Amino acid sequence: MEYRKMGRTGLQLSLLSFGSWVTFHKQINDGIADELMGVAYDNGINFFDNAEAYALGESEKMMGRVLKNKGWDRSSYTLSSKAFFGWRGKNNKPNQTGLSRKHLTEACHEALLRLQTDYLDLYFCHRPDKTTPIEEVVLTMNTLINRGKILYWGTSEWSGVEIMEAHRIARDYRLIGPSMEQPQYNLFERTKLENEYLEIFKNVGLGTTIWSPLAAGLLTGKYNNGIPEGSRLSIEGFEWLKDRLMVSEKLERVKQLTAFAHELGVSVAALSIAWAIKNPHVTTAILGATKTEQLTDNLKALDVLPLLTTEVMTKIDDIMQTKPVLPEF
Repeated sequence: MEYRKMGRTGLQLSLLSFGSWVTFHKQINDGIADELMGVAYDNGINFFDNAEAYALGESEKMMGRVLKNKGWDRSSYTLSSKAFFGWRGKNNKPNQTGLSRKHLTEACHEALLRLQTDYLDLYFCHRPDKTTPIEEVVLTMNTLINRGKILYWGTSEWSGVEIMEAHRIARDYRLIGPSMEQPQYNLFERTKLENEYLEIFKNVGLGTTIWSPLAAGLLTGKYNNGIPEGSRLSIEGFEWLKDRLMVSEKLERVKQLTAFAHELGVSVAALSIAWAIKNPHVTTAILGATKTEQLTDNLKALDVLPLLTTEVMTKIDDIMQTKPVLPEF
């Protein structure tokens, strides 16, 4: 396993990490979760990602039970949660969502209880909150740091302007700004990392814990001939994801990429993940899996990295046609 510093912090995260979105509670039980987290940990993964909204809190409870059962040294792994959406779903009431000081503080305490831990290594603002001043968010996160509840705070799917505003406020108050961002990044979603955040990387530094490196499974090739039963896109409540991904043009590109991966002697999933972590601005790519063989194949992305020559990267761009057009200065 390779480890990268998270932005300009001293924290080292494994280049591949393991997350629970969709899978925990919805697709797998405690036994499978225990097995998968064990495989991840044994292969050097030291970051496990979660959020209050995942399976309405049940995902964190499951991960907490697994971690308690494993009994790993707490200093040997990093753990995250995210707050914004709340965990009560349609039953959320005012102040049970968003980024107010009240919700961020209460959500943090609830996450600690569900995960059965004393502190979170990483705590994310799961989305920007247009109704809460960023100043309140920065101050709240620093209070949680000072109280030892969290070690680093960050954002997820914030705009570059919002992240820089948080850093400006932190600088003015001599506080800690966001250390990391969790954007979607894959061969279909490239704009934030390859365009919008470039000045942030250069000026203040920013770690990234990217999610969906396989575009919710589309880049595994398993949807090339339809939607398999039991797959993520077949789950009730994820119709929005199916509508976004199951586009004929995207499927055709994945078919071409699959053929190219076979020429290289690797799986299209491992190739796609390797492509994502090839970007030096990616601190870690969060993997999700329901089966051991699936996770094992994804981990092979580390072996694929050396194959990504300039010629191979150009070929991938030619197939996908998704490279952002950078502004001319």
